[in-house]
Amino acid sequence: MLNTILLDLDATVLPMDMDTFVQKYFHEMGKMFHDLIDGRVLAKHVMECTEYMVKNLEDRRNEEVFFTRFAELVDGDIAIYQSRFDEFYDTGFLNAQVATHQSEAMLKAVKLLQEKGYNLVLATNPLFPMKANHHRIRWAGLSPDDFTYISSIENNHYCKPNLEYYREVLSAINKSPEDCMMVGNDALEDMIAAKLGIKTYLIDDHLLNKYNVEIVADERGSYEDFLAFVEEFPKLGK
Repeated sequence: MLNTILLDLDATVLPMDMDTFVQKYFHEMGKMFHDLIDGRVLAKHVMECTEYMVKNLEDRRNEEVFFTRFAELVDGDIAIYQSRFDEFYDTGFLNAQVATHQSEAMLKAVKLLQEKGYNLVLATNPLFPMKANHHRIRWAGLSPDDFTYISSIENNHYCKPNLEYYREVLSAINKSPEDCMMVGNDALEDMIAAKLGIKTYLIDDHLLNKYNVEIVADERGSYEDFLAFVEEFPKLGK
C-alpha cells in the first residue's frame, strides 16, 4: 500500500532554471577557489569527477569516489580543497538561489501529504553535500525536518540512474517498492525507479530528458496537476 513519497529536489521540489543555476554555481565556485586554481579548469575537473561518481558501481561513498578522482587531477594538498569546498557551500553557493523560485502548488502538495500521514523522502541525486541539500530545501520554502530521509554525497554510495541508488534508499527507509512513489522531473533518472516496482509521477514543468529516452510514467503532469492528484490520496491511519 502506498505510504511513502520519494521526491526529487532540483526542478521538482525546487523549481529552477537549470542552466542559470549551473552557470551561477560554477561562477561562485571559481571566485572561492581563485587563489588555488583557474575557475574554468576547476569546473572541468568537478564535472569530470561528478561523471566519474555517477558511473561508479563500487560500494563506496560518493564523497570518497569524487575526491579520490579529484586528487588525481589537481596539484597541492587535497585537504585544502576539501576545506574550501566545505566553506563554499556555506558562502558563495548561497548566491545560486537567484536561479530558483518556489512553487505554491508543490508546497501545498507536500503539506497535504504530511497531513494525510505519508512518509516524505527527499530522493535527490546525491551529488551535493547535506548542507547544500538543506539550503536548497529551505529555498523551496520547506524544512529539512519535513523529510524522514535525505540522500547526500556523504551518505550514499550510488547515484541516479543506477538502480542501486534506489535500492539503497529503500533499505535505509525500510520500505518496499510497493510502498513508494517517485516524483521527479527527469525522464531517466527519476522514472527509472519503476524498474524496481516503484510507482512514478513525472513533473513536466521542468522536464529533463537529455538522453531522449522513451517517457514512461504511471502519472504525469504539472505542479498544479500533482497537487490535484495528491488531493485525492486517502488519509492514512496511524
